[in-house]
Amino acid sequence: METNQLQDLSEYHQLVSDFFKWPTSKAEWEQYRLSDEQLDFFKENGYLSGIKLLEEWQVDQLNHDLIRMMDPNLPDHTLFHQFFSNASADPNSVLFHALGAWRITPGFHDILWNPAFVMAASQLLGNRAVRFWHDQLFCKPAKHGGVVAWHQDYSYWTRTIPLQHLTCWVGLDDATTENGCMYYVPKSHNWGLLQKPELAGEMEGLMEFLTAEQKAAFSPVPIELKKGYGTFHHPLLVHGSYENRSDRSRRAFVLNMFADGTISDTEQTLMPGTPAIPKGEKISGQFFPLLIDPQTEFAV
Repeated sequence: METNQLQDLSEYHQLVSDFFKWPTSKAEWEQYRLSDEQLDFFKENGYLSGIKLLEEWQVDQLNHDLIRMMDPNLPDHTLFHQFFSNASADPNSVLFHALGAWRITPGFHDILWNPAFVMAASQLLGNRAVRFWHDQLFCKPAKHGGVVAWHQDYSYWTRTIPLQHLTCWVGLDDATTENGCMYYVPKSHNWGLLQKPELAGEMEGLMEFLTAEQKAAFSPVPIELKKGYGTFHHPLLVHGSYENRSDRSRRAFVLNMFADGTISDTEQTLMPGTPAIPKGEKISGQFFPLLIDPQTEFAV
């Protein structure tokens, strides 16, 4: 598919390029299925990492797209829901953060319909139909990339109910402790909804909202990943990432989703630049496409 610079790819709810091959039979889907052991690990710990989602050539193409999209002067930046060259208040601690890349390039659009991603997402949501919530780009430049403070994703999403969400983080560089990989606090998805800190603010801001018991159980583990690999986590799992101290960048994208049937709990717009969905109505439409329905695709 050919697209001009201002084509809004959110109008297309299927693959628009040859970035992935969509399976056409139950047998073709099986190669992407998570094991029972993986599902049990997610249920117990609140996350599942080390899932290969992209080949090296796909990572290279996305990084090529990313370099162009980080230029704030491009006309297609009107398609971003949010765009921060630096989401941090500290100019010496840079955290590039943007929402809406799927609307701009075929590669970032088609990662929503990556078969390995949608199969895992459906399984981790209880073999449910999966609907897209929003994407994110997170980039920490070498030497002075900023932190992402400890937080729970759902604390920023309470305008959508019930809580039946999922997050997938995918590295576009190798992610290590030196360049600011993500850290998870295992089993913290059982702590309930906590107060939310400033996302690009003080790393330890969440700690003031924890009980003594939660503080005692606060034992983060680093999630080091090769580029092209992803990690899924529960919307209440506490996670964050430290600064990039290395000579290498740490680029990543995030795909957020929820089970089909999630409803709007606000009269305001759910995402900047999109039409409001009245409170109490099911979230759907151009900006919240259905990604997979297991009843029609792989008969679980």
